[in-house]
Amino acid sequence: MPRRLTAFTPSGDLHLGNYFGAVAPLTERQTSSSDTVVFVSDLHALTLDHDPAEVRRRTLEFATLLLAAGVDPERCLFLVQSHVPEHTELHYLLECVAGYGQAQRMIQFKEKSRRLRQVRTSLLTYPILMAADILLYDADEVPVGADQRQHVELARDVADRFNTSYGAVFTVPRAVNPPIAGRIMDLADPARKMSKSVSAAGSLRLLDPPDVLRRKVMRAVTDGGTEVVYDPDGKPGIANLLTILAACTGAPPDLLAEKLDGYGDLKYAVADAVVAVTEPIRQRYEELSGDPDHVRELLRRGASVARGPARRKVDRVKEAIGLLPAVEDFGP
Repeated sequence: MPRRLTAFTPSGDLHLGNYFGAVAPLTERQTSSSDTVVFVSDLHALTLDHDPAEVRRRTLEFATLLLAAGVDPERCLFLVQSHVPEHTELHYLLECVAGYGQAQRMIQFKEKSRRLRQVRTSLLTYPILMAADILLYDADEVPVGADQRQHVELARDVADRFNTSYGAVFTVPRAVNPPIAGRIMDLADPARKMSKSVSAAGSLRLLDPPDVLRRKVMRAVTDGGTEVVYDPDGKPGIANLLTILAACTGAPPDLLAEKLDGYGDLKYAVADAVVAVTEPIRQRYEELSGDPDHVRELLRRGASVARGPARRKVDRVKEAIGLLPAVEDFGP
């Protein structure tokens, strides 16, 4: 089975789109650490102004929530990015291969830098850190949405350039599309994807209690008319609700539409289905969050397992690029 790598940056709140687009697919395929790598990419949370305490809190929250949602450290490699220092070591080595123009052309850098008075260098270079994240573990596949696909292409380019210049060291990864159920749109604005941080009202967060989820669904934006049909172009609001219902139930959205009499009927069905999916996750999260030391121990074990292959990969890169091998004791 191809090795697949998935990372979650601890900013904002994980929501239903994250679950169906990234979490559920990885829990369904995890069999061993040789084919599934899952980590919380805390270093990526430092590219913008941030509260240090909040980054630490969210890192543990994300790790706990991933466990609650079915990530199994016995059947995947599960860790926090900063706990494996080879991520940052490989990052610099890849900066010696990647071009400035490549980093500057990243769409997310262009969009975010326009809105900032002061741009951190890490915002420019974090796509190269992302490339290091991927290449460090010889990932074959990286599930990403359209907004991150360019970053995987950068990782491919860097791997190809390094392999051509210094020898075949890296596996060249490929981006894979998340399932259609992962493309869940904002309830308040069906023209944009559900976001971890942009819209609280339009996002069905995994830790929202049932009454909050039901209220958000009942207030979701709909379209003109009264007929429930799956028409993403003509009725984007209704199509989004049907997509959510389909993701929760496993039934095709067009067939679900035929069984519903009106918008109210649809919203009640969606609210019930969302609660049925998220409430077991939320309850399991509450159990796990009561023992944070257990979660930290699982993360420590994951980092310990990762250090061996990560160290060997970085040593191969250093040798290939021309650095003098280190020795244990240089002597007087």
